[in-house]
Amino acid sequence: MILCLISQALLLASGLPPGSIAPQEQPVAAVAGELVAPIRDDPPAVAPVSPPDDSAGASPDATPAPPQASDDADDAGIVVTARAHNPDDPLEKVNVKAFEATQEFDNDVTAPLAHEYERAVPKPVRGAVHNFLSNLHQPVIFVNFLLQHNIGKAGQTLGRFALNTTVGVAGFIDIARRKPFHLQQLRNGFADTLGFYGVKAGPFLFLPLIGPTTVRDLAGNLLDRLVPFGGWKPISGPAWTVPAGVLHTFDRRLAMDGDLAEIRASADPYTAAREHYLARRKAEIDALHGKASQPATALEAQSAVATKG
Repeated sequence: MILCLISQALLLASGLPPGSIAPQEQPVAAVAGELVAPIRDDPPAVAPVSPPDDSAGASPDATPAPPQASDDADDAGIVVTARAHNPDDPLEKVNVKAFEATQEFDNDVTAPLAHEYERAVPKPVRGAVHNFLSNLHQPVIFVNFLLQHNIGKAGQTLGRFALNTTVGVAGFIDIARRKPFHLQQLRNGFADTLGFYGVKAGPFLFLPLIGPTTVRDLAGNLLDRLVPFGGWKPISGPAWTVPAGVLHTFDRRLAMDGDLAEIRASADPYTAAREHYLARRKAEIDALHGKASQPATALEAQSAVATKG
């Protein structure tokens, strides 16, 4: 009796209710509210791993899918160059073909003949031919400055023409730019006048033997050749226009050597040629309205378009 009272007193002192004594078991640890395997002192035996049985209700997502190659990894070693679209060039496919054909013709015919002309004809003679052809264009420049209400530059152009045609021996000597006159060569034409009056450039064109132009500039350049000498027979027949045209082509091709080298060295020569021309013409029209605008180089223009695209 005394022993039973002592046993009950010990149970009350331990805080356990009577009858809660259980058989000895391994302790169980709780992790994040879940029961895990009993903690053992000896290492557990490694059981063979069997593939999951889908028929047992296991989710397909439980098995990791084979690694997918990322799009970035696929594209890391591929460089794709896309030509930037320009809304001013709706005939791009046709223009590209004409550009490529013109480049081939230039490499095979125009450039070799122009450089042969450069080697065969002394520089003073080539300079005289350049002056003569430029002087023939002075009346057109004069008329267009008048149409643009620029009396000062019209007077300068008229003075150049008068001096070079008389003292300069029909224009072969550019006496007007020398002391004491200092009348520099100016550029102008009917394409500029059309732009001055707000005529839009229209679609970009790349034409064989003509090169880059627009609908507006093509019409203006045709007027340049018809006015004011269109009805003067001595310089309107093929006996004059053919050799003059050939010499003008050689002279112009030599002057364009630097620009063409820069264009052909670019990633996309066609885009570089197009944007170089459009940027230059925009700068020239802006200048007629007193706007400060600098024509971009071929590479600068192409980079700007690539950024927009």
